[in-house]
Amino acid sequence: MNTLGLFRSFPLSVRLLLVNQLAGNTGFYMLMPFLAGYLLTDVRLSAAVVGVVLGVRNLSQQGLFLVGGAISDRLGARGVIIVGAAIRAVGFALFAAGGSLAVVLAASVLTGFAGALFNPAVRAYIARDSADRAASAFALFNVFGNVGSAVGPLAGTVLVAMGFRLTAAVAAGIFVLLTIAQLVFLPARPVPPADHGVLHDLRNLISHRAFWAFAVALAGMFALQSQSYFLLTLQARRVAGPHDTGAVAALFLVDTAVILLLQVRITQRFARGERGPAMAAGMAVMGLAFVIPPLAAPLIDGGGDGVVATSLRMVPILAAVVVLTVGAMIVQPFVNELVAAFGGVRLTGTYFGAFYLVSGVCTVGLTALVGAAVDRGGGPLAWWPAGLCAGTGLLAAVAVSALHRGRLLPVADIEKPSETAVSVATAATAPDTESRDPR
Repeated sequence: MNTLGLFRSFPLSVRLLLVNQLAGNTGFYMLMPFLAGYLLTDVRLSAAVVGVVLGVRNLSQQGLFLVGGAISDRLGARGVIIVGAAIRAVGFALFAAGGSLAVVLAASVLTGFAGALFNPAVRAYIARDSADRAASAFALFNVFGNVGSAVGPLAGTVLVAMGFRLTAAVAAGIFVLLTIAQLVFLPARPVPPADHGVLHDLRNLISHRAFWAFAVALAGMFALQSQSYFLLTLQARRVAGPHDTGAVAALFLVDTAVILLLQVRITQRFARGERGPAMAAGMAVMGLAFVIPPLAAPLIDGGGDGVVATSLRMVPILAAVVVLTVGAMIVQPFVNELVAAFGGVRLTGTYFGAFYLVSGVCTVGLTALVGAAVDRGGGPLAWWPAGLCAGTGLLAAVAVSALHRGRLLPVADIEKPSETAVSVATAATAPDTESRDPR
């Protein structure tokens, strides 16, 4: 089944949220890549203050994922998605109206908090409405999200030339439209009754040792993906010299093209087997991607500054992007599928929030270590930063394999070649039942 056919096979609610992911990422990436430049040149903030503003946005999102997920479980994912989109519209509108540090900080907090609300809620809603086809739904989720991530900066480049505030206003308008569309078309779903209080649910989450082992093992997935924006970007800038802008753009165009061409096929191929070995293979592939540029460093450092010479030197870095993207495509749909299975119907959002909180902490930690290795270990093409990333992927592969051998992962049915569905047996993993996974 091709991507369009798979998209049409899902119910309206899932299709709407997939389009929401595309449009939301378009609006977000239309604005955020240009925010730092606007704050430095137009608002005339110092680099240190700009760092604080951007850090506040990340902290208000990553730090509140668990809160957003818990609210989704208690009040219903639909309402949280709608409120989150509306809050992000307000945050972007403040960027459009801003000009002072106080307004910019408020906008950063609101946009971050909005992400903490609707990101776990959207994934929880998709997991519930796609039922036994969650892996395929999350494969499409990755496709739509990456298209938006590619289109957003391109649109932003055009709009920013006419003014940052216009760009912010357009981004705010996108989220206003998303809020209205979800309010009108996204079906309400009954909220599972809460038999226990929030503290009981949190104790349940905290005591779920198999889930935390899974979260720690797979947190490296997002940490390695984030290196597209850091280590691989630094490598591209080092190699491309005067052509660095085009080189960085090429990284993300290649990433998006690979996802569009291969995501659905890869997910359907690996959905026919067990999840543990598939995720272990994907994490190993992601880690090994970072070995390619330092291996080719002697070739990369040679040559002239012409477009042809620069393009040839970029080949190993683009190859690393392709390998990294393939590994992520193997892993990501099954991670989302199993997070939902760990949480069960009643705590899906809470478990997504907890997983993304762990992933955020891991991403910050790995990026800081990679940055230190770049500064002190010989630059972006040296072995130290590459080794940190490769080691993260390989350690994650070993950890996931251990969880699989210990039967600590949720059980998923193996797909037949002619089917597109992926079913998850949640009875063995629901944390509130006697048949839950060992911990």
